[in-house]
Amino acid sequence: MVQELRNPFGRVYLTIDINSKNRWVHVNWMGYLTEENIKAGAAAYTKALSEAGYTCVLNDTRLIIGGWDHSLDRVVNEWAPRAARAGLKHFAMITTPETFAGSTAATFYNTLKSFETKVFDNTSDAQEWLRQYTVGVKS
Repeated sequence: MVQELRNPFGRVYLTIDINSKNRWVHVNWMGYLTEENIKAGAAAYTKALSEAGYTCVLNDTRLIIGGWDHSLDRVVNEWAPRAARAGLKHFAMITTPETFAGSTAATFYNTLKSFETKVFDNTSDAQEWLRQYTVGVKS
């Protein structure tokens, strides 16, 4: 079942899908993101990851409008260590490099130390990278 998080205007800004076949959590961000959206969304999918007992996240940011620099410090210094404690080891971020969100993703990738992160511009490469950490993994 896909979980949807909505902003105060009723628009979905994040979907969270527990992919049991591939043993990862797939999140898809969309629209303009506020600091509160990012904080709530990251907490929600970290909880889903922990409850599923998985170690990988497929994080799609291609539908974000604008950047998320306003939350980068919190994401790197607060959320990332919590996510690592919750079990996150491999984080595949899909982004569009020429966008503001893509620019923020590059800064995120270069700053992050809590778990292994790789940035991709397409889903298939991101999935292929994650599969090396999930194929044959048993609960």
